[in-house]
Amino acid sequence: MSSASPPPFSRSLLLFALLYGGMTCVAGVLGAKQVALGPLAVEGGIFPFLLLVVLSSTTAELHGRRAAEMLVRFGFVPLLTAMALIWLVIRLPYDPAMYPPAITAFPVILGQSARMMMAGVIAYGVSQSLNVLLFTKLSQRAGTGAGRGLGMRGAVASALSQIVDTVLFISLSFLGERSIGALMAGQMLAKVLLSLLLVPPLIHLLAAIGRRIDGVSKA
Repeated sequence: MSSASPPPFSRSLLLFALLYGGMTCVAGVLGAKQVALGPLAVEGGIFPFLLLVVLSSTTAELHGRRAAEMLVRFGFVPLLTAMALIWLVIRLPYDPAMYPPAITAFPVILGQSARMMMAGVIAYGVSQSLNVLLFTKLSQRAGTGAGRGLGMRGAVASALSQIVDTVLFISLSFLGERSIGALMAGQMLAKVLLSLLLVPPLIHLLAAIGRRIDGVSKA
């Protein structure tokens, strides 16, 4: 019998992991709606996707790059599981007593082509991994002070990774089927602006919550 003690338990890491897994599932569902933000149009999935970025960056800030990279890798599990379950449920026969408009709407809202599904998986993996890498590199340049430039580091890493996410997803989903230049430019602009506006306060909030529930004071 091994006498090795179990690894230390982090409440904040557990909380972030639970939220992260949930957001990977919700992002695809909310992406079915196009949201108008003034003159800009963006898919609704950007909001849970920004939370994914904030969660991975906050994890890197509090628990290190390795923990954040594991969070991204394990995120494939709920993402692929949700996609498989949606595929299965869409193909199961519906109850004749089901609300008629819902019978038509359900596969339209939740169904995606295989090309778009694969594009989403690839864009998720690349952009989230890039976000962790950029955030970590910016943290190393910022120095060792806890929270130094946290909001700016998170916003810059998010904006750059969102640009890559947009290029990958739109190119892999629509290249050869429609013109993608204007669509890509509009999505990039909206995601960069949202990253700059929302990521700084969110990452400060999550970092403060994480430190509090772990009983760690800010240096």
